[in-house]
Amino acid sequence: MERVIIKGVGSYIPECVLSNADLEGMVDTTSEWIVTRTGIESRRICLDTEMASDLGCEAARRALENANISGCDIDLIIVATVTPDMRFPATACIIQEKLGCVDIPCFDVNAVCSGFIYALDVARNFLLNNSKMKNVLVIGTEKMSSIVDWEDRSTCVLFGDGAGAVILSRDVGEDSDAGILDVLVGANGSLGRLLHCPIHESAGPIGVSRTDQNKYFIRMEGREVFKEAIKRMCSVAEDVLLRNNLTIDDIACVIPHQANMRIISAIADRMEIPMEKMFINLQHTGNTSAASIPIAIDEALQNGKIQSEDLILTIAFGAGMTWGAALIRWK
Repeated sequence: MERVIIKGVGSYIPECVLSNADLEGMVDTTSEWIVTRTGIESRRICLDTEMASDLGCEAARRALENANISGCDIDLIIVATVTPDMRFPATACIIQEKLGCVDIPCFDVNAVCSGFIYALDVARNFLLNNSKMKNVLVIGTEKMSSIVDWEDRSTCVLFGDGAGAVILSRDVGEDSDAGILDVLVGANGSLGRLLHCPIHESAGPIGVSRTDQNKYFIRMEGREVFKEAIKRMCSVAEDVLLRNNLTIDDIACVIPHQANMRIISAIADRMEIPMEKMFINLQHTGNTSAASIPIAIDEALQNGKIQSEDLILTIAFGAGMTWGAALIRWK
């Protein structure tokens, strides 16, 4: 039986660490308050010269090495990002050039923090419905520091920069239960006002004084986003489990979007998920939006939290409002 498996995984976070102690000198906050409200202790921040494509390209190179293939073996590149290098061309095309891939289709997906799961579903369907494609590179990459208002303590403490990548491949074998088993995504555009960023180009003059900063930076209704995130991630997780005749007891590892520790804890409580099943790395990454889940997958593998034959559940929620879940039997 033909199926789609994750053949390789890689991630990259910038070297520059911005700690909570550093933020204490930038805005009216304390490290204790940040940890209590978010669970975040530090995050990584790009240099001014680093773009989302640079982060994504390095994560992709690591995924290619992990899969033991080269850029020449890739048939499609999909990049999930809300911080593209520029309005156009697509960041996927910029990464294509950097990787040396030739004449393959490339495009970006914008579903914010749910973007990686959206891109995973698109890539899976390309592979299942196009016999000419064998390997698809899916990247989540974000330079969130370029759209954060560093004078807004309610949002600047949350976000970090980074990238994660996976290689999806068509595979035929006796074990039909391996690979990406199911993906479920959704959105409610009427709630888009709760979390938005009107104008953005990450290669633009970040840090330069602007006449209207509201046009450039993240704006969030925190309480409403908090409630919606819990509701939607629980709902999509329950739905994807139900339609596959599974329960949370069948899941070895849950990888939630790394947005806020209180959100993750509330989901665990509501769905009766033991915290030891939840993989959490936001304490040193912050919220990296579309890069969050692939970075976490890579770290979970490196830390031995995912083993062969494990059933993995990933769930995400983002501006839009968007949400998604994926069930993966690890091979």
